[in-house]
Amino acid sequence: MTEHVLPGHANALGTVFGGSIMSWIDVCGAICAQRHAQKLVVTAFVDDLVFEGPVRVGEVVKLQARVNATFRTSMELEVIVEGENPISGKVWPCVRAMLTFVAIDETTRKPVPVPPLLLDTDDLRRRQKLGEERRAHRLERAHRLEHPKSQ
Repeated sequence: MTEHVLPGHANALGTVFGGSIMSWIDVCGAICAQRHAQKLVVTAFVDDLVFEGPVRVGEVVKLQARVNATFRTSMELEVIVEGENPISGKVWPCVRAMLTFVAIDETTRKPVPVPPLLLDTDDLRRRQKLGEERRAHRLERAHRLEHPKSQ
């Protein structure tokens, strides 16, 4: 997915507003998740959103998403965002984010199973394993927030 940074996307510094990039990340991730699940999806969690470099008005934002891991009804996706100067061709890292999407039934809006990834390379198996570890941490953190220890 590619976006041209226009003045309406910019903050007072003339760089793209972080909220615009976050919205584009969500859209890019949702498209990737829908293609994998072949179902409607909703964003369940945004994790590890790291801003690495600015993009100025007139430059280009390039977003790429990939499914890292699948679970019963959810998927973890990684979205990589790069800035690009369309004149010089220079490209730099801008943002990296991990998101979790849940597939839902179009009628009932209830979660439905997602197809597993075909783990036919070492890299895919590694990404699935790391995704499972991150998911365990997310679930543990959510449990702690729901059940705080009494002081």
